[in-house]
Amino acid sequence: MIVSIKKGTDEAQISNLIEWLRSLNLEIHRSNGMYDTVLGLVGDTSRVDIDLISGLNIVANVARISEPYKSANRKFHPDDTVIDVGGHKIGGGNFQFIAGPCSVESPEQICSIANDIKAAGANLLRGGAFKPRTSPYAFQGMRAEGLELLREARKATGAPIVTEIMDLSHLPLFEDVDVIQVGARNMQNFELLKELGKTDKPILLKRGLAATMEELLMSAEYIMAGGNSKVMLCERGIRTFEHYTRNTMDISAIALLKEKTHLPIIADPSHAAGIARMVRPLALAAVAAGADGLMIEVHNDPAHALCDGPQALRPEEFKQIVGEVNAIREIINKF
Repeated sequence: MIVSIKKGTDEAQISNLIEWLRSLNLEIHRSNGMYDTVLGLVGDTSRVDIDLISGLNIVANVARISEPYKSANRKFHPDDTVIDVGGHKIGGGNFQFIAGPCSVESPEQICSIANDIKAAGANLLRGGAFKPRTSPYAFQGMRAEGLELLREARKATGAPIVTEIMDLSHLPLFEDVDVIQVGARNMQNFELLKELGKTDKPILLKRGLAATMEELLMSAEYIMAGGNSKVMLCERGIRTFEHYTRNTMDISAIALLKEKTHLPIIADPSHAAGIARMVRPLALAAVAAGADGLMIEVHNDPAHALCDGPQALRPEEFKQIVGEVNAIREIINKF
């Protein structure tokens, strides 16, 4: 249930209403917007008398909602959430590029790419230290050593690092990581999500291989219910019957999620297509649909990459996309 408070209401009156609602065994999520204050009532609201609350002088509107997610719901939080990562803001009109290799391979490789993507216009560096692979014989990443190389690249370039956590036991290794990524395979690893909810780090939550948008939002709810509101959602394509691309990029999800939630939406066209030449058109489409950022794989030698080389762009190709994306955003911002 959502209770909208009239503009200009005295703070003491709002506090009294909140205390009364809490006495009904309800949890209250308060959102102070630019034009009004919204109270989100979480719990068993079936016995709450809407007419009684609507009749209060300070209440502008009361409405029940049917969605099971509360903290991630835009109805509870009308204004866009803005997440600050090392001074770089994402959401609420702030756009960021997250770029780098699929996996960290060597000190020279990650530092070279970090410099290239920063020169091209990316502020955040991505790179896999722990790699989930379908085959147990494929390269699994450099693990703790890879994290150390990412930190060295951050020190050299100033770019905050984004990397994927595979298992709850690895969490202590991620204390110095700027953004913790939860991959598609772990989107419904609820024990991991609950522990990430106890941290104060931004979380990049990727949509599962065959997850609905509501399931993605419910996974975000697990993190937010633990107290961590710094969640970004990532559309990275879903598994369908189509076999010409690695996954099917759901552009409609970006536009619809912008309606359903206040959380920033990141698009990952690299994993969606799995084909380097498809990254550019999908990236442009995602931005036009309203994405708050792009995560793109960049490698200085894709042909010899240890992981996902066919979908990686060269630095000069990434630089071209950055310019085109910025041009599209200029046009969109005029409307």
